[in-house]
Amino acid sequence: MKLMAVALLTLSSFPLAAQSDHAGHGAPPATPAASAASAARDASLPPSEAEAKAALETSPRHGELVDVKMPSGGPVKTWIVYPERKDKAGVVIVIHEIFGLSDWIRGVADQLAREGFIAVAPDLLSGHGPGGGGTESAGGKDGAAKLIGEVKPDELKARLDAVRAWAIHLPAANGKSGTIGFCWGGAQSFYYAAEQTALNAAVVYYGVSPDKNELALIYAPVLGLYGGDDARVVSTVAPAQEYMKRIGKSYEPHIFEGAGHGFLRAQGERDGANLKAAREAWPLTIAFLKKNLG
Repeated sequence: MKLMAVALLTLSSFPLAAQSDHAGHGAPPATPAASAASAARDASLPPSEAEAKAALETSPRHGELVDVKMPSGGPVKTWIVYPERKDKAGVVIVIHEIFGLSDWIRGVADQLAREGFIAVAPDLLSGHGPGGGGTESAGGKDGAAKLIGEVKPDELKARLDAVRAWAIHLPAANGKSGTIGFCWGGAQSFYYAAEQTALNAAVVYYGVSPDKNELALIYAPVLGLYGGDDARVVSTVAPAQEYMKRIGKSYEPHIFEGAGHGFLRAQGERDGANLKAAREAWPLTIAFLKKNLG
């Protein structure tokens, strides 16, 4: 199946022995200047990984963990955050990295709600952890990264479909839906746009692009956001852009020079380049989602 192909590609690119590099994005430690720059959190951006827990604790928005029922098998634990607005809102499905449903992913969902969207972040590791748990039982990043390979393609699509169907029928939802994903989740966001033709938008943060067979199936507009110093991923952008243009599909990629893989989460790294990329990428993200989801 199509979604599995990208899962295998992404995991093979991050062998378990090297996953600690991914956790730090292979970048040198943040300089004092970079640390100082990130000390005062920019409330217009999602929190960095280091800021996520505090941002969640002080958020005025309503977030909760719910069980989304599946046609078969156990439920998918899903973090949902509601915006504070009078009218109905579009739904954004947040697809996590190989590290599962982390505080950082929940922080991204909260920021999307701040911008007026109903944000839902499923724990795609639900049921795969020890004792039938999910991310919370995986024992940290390395444990979650090992479990991600157990999420098979049919299961992944079924879970995303179930979460989407549940969310768009919420009383506060306007019926439109989009995805946003990061790294492994970014690739899945791109692939899911080929799998779910009713999707209204897809945002890809530093995820590899599908092949031509998948790209041809995409109906929703796609926004791609990439670090310039992430050649493994960026090398897939131009071929996808050229082919999507040729067949009349909407794919808008942006590459931020000097930024590394995972720049939105690691805003304090790479001597300010990641923070600069985040400050440019996030407004593009929100404008794109508002245009397509209302």
